[in-house]
Amino acid sequence: MSKPLTGPIEAVLFDLDGTLIDTAPDFVKVVNLLRQEDNLPPIAAALVRAQVSNGARALITLAFDLKEGEAGFAEKLQQLLDLYFSHLAKESALFDGLDELLITLEQQGIPWGIVTNKPRRYTEPLLDGLNLAKRCAVVICPDDVTHKKPHPEPLLMACEAINATPQKTLYVGDHIRDIASGNSAQNSTIAVSWGYIDEGEDLSLWNADHIVHTSEELLQLLVSTYNVRPAGENNHA
Repeated sequence: MSKPLTGPIEAVLFDLDGTLIDTAPDFVKVVNLLRQEDNLPPIAAALVRAQVSNGARALITLAFDLKEGEAGFAEKLQQLLDLYFSHLAKESALFDGLDELLITLEQQGIPWGIVTNKPRRYTEPLLDGLNLAKRCAVVICPDDVTHKKPHPEPLLMACEAINATPQKTLYVGDHIRDIASGNSAQNSTIAVSWGYIDEGEDLSLWNADHIVHTSEELLQLLVSTYNVRPAGENNHA
């Protein structure tokens, strides 16, 4: 069955890191604190940002030129995770314009949620720190499923939890795994270019239903294609 590309939606789901929240500043901080302990110079923030979506293991490889399984990798990985836990939400924030978008959804009774590959141990304190935990309708982490993204299971679980029809649910992400997961779940998919994307990567190859470059474009897409009313029209019939 092909996915409907227009019409009213029942829910909007977001990837977390690089899509909804800019968590890179916290990762830049902890990566360079670890390097400082080894008397190494700091790494440029842009290099760290490009690896955030690939996880802590990729950051260890970047920071210390170590591959998983090599001597010292596991120790550095644990140090990074522990340090990150202590720095959660210190510098992370919603991407520009997304709080306004979330408010628009909330005012219209459209539930929004998060489907992430970030473990719950880090996800929940981050959402608490940014006062988002009580606002989102559902949070699905890899701890909750047998198969994480790009498998469709997390998105299907999220839809079930909030009684949303998958075909009437949007999934917004900044990585090809997000779009693959959403497509497999029969969600309408939106790729955003403001996230942690490798330089030169072509988002048009991800097979997303839509590509947007700013939060304003995302809101306009919701208004023009998915019948979401702009904030100023929330009280209209």
